[in-house]
Amino acid sequence: MAAKIAVFGSVNMDLVTRVSRFPRPGETIRGLSFSRIPGGKGANQAVAAAKLGGDVSFYGLIGDDGVGEGLYQNLKDHGVNPSAVETRPGPSGVALIQVNEGGENQIVIIPGANGEVDADYVDSNLEDIVKADVLLLQLEVPLDTIAYLLGLLEETSEDTPEVILDPAPAEDLRKLPLSAVDMLTPNEGELEALFPDKDPGRTVDNLIRQGVRGVLVTRGGDGVSYHDANGNPTFPSFTVEPVDTTAAGDAFTGGLGVALGEGWPIKESILFASAAGAISTTREGAQPSLPQRADVLQLLEERSNDEIDAKSLTGEIDE
Repeated sequence: MAAKIAVFGSVNMDLVTRVSRFPRPGETIRGLSFSRIPGGKGANQAVAAAKLGGDVSFYGLIGDDGVGEGLYQNLKDHGVNPSAVETRPGPSGVALIQVNEGGENQIVIIPGANGEVDADYVDSNLEDIVKADVLLLQLEVPLDTIAYLLGLLEETSEDTPEVILDPAPAEDLRKLPLSAVDMLTPNEGELEALFPDKDPGRTVDNLIRQGVRGVLVTRGGDGVSYHDANGNPTFPSFTVEPVDTTAAGDAFTGGLGVALGEGWPIKESILFASAAGAISTTREGAQPSLPQRADVLQLLEERSNDEIDAKSLTGEIDE
């Protein structure tokens, strides 16, 4: 049975320019191409999870600018349930993205309707959100709203979803009731920005002491390190030739949500998520780069080693 996944977060239209290199301050360069692609970390993770086999519902806001209608339909077209999405007067969220020839990106986000996701919206959808197996959160909607939602989950006596928080864009997390977070998934740069203490080791220890069950630090080609109260193993990356890294973290988080929601052990869940993230870097764009479940299982079989029994994994996740 498919994992029931709620994604609470942002939905944007990505305006993507490919460039040979990033311009220096004050410099004008000629771009190579331009495209409009539906994105936003929340929507990307929702689409990623749906493509990987999750039963996904999305919670967020769009504008009445015409762009929002396309964003809503795009979620639906990718198998995500957008029935909780509401429209607000004004613009939808937009992301300005530059991608260089090495596949690296620079991103500027204009929140639009995403900035209006508030406590009232949480209250009107909480009853459905808590029915999910896994809840995926990011920080492209107001931090106060995320804090409010986590506080309600912390206070409820009912069974609540397993909460995975992708702390991007990086913000100081001291406002959040972190004891309501099961998994935190920063990359290396985000980890350094989460707390004033710049020592990554002390930051991870601090997170664990505050009640986060596990911290997954994605390190690009150096793999993923997992930290919990029992230790900090490191898992290898999948070697690929990157084209565009824009949605790699979202593919990883979507994959992690699906695997944990279906009851996978943490090691196998991380490897499944890592394979999803690796595949996404070999394709252009955000949502167009997100892999199907069969793609991930094929990569796991091709790269099976002492860390992973690919045949066992294929059997453990229902198609």
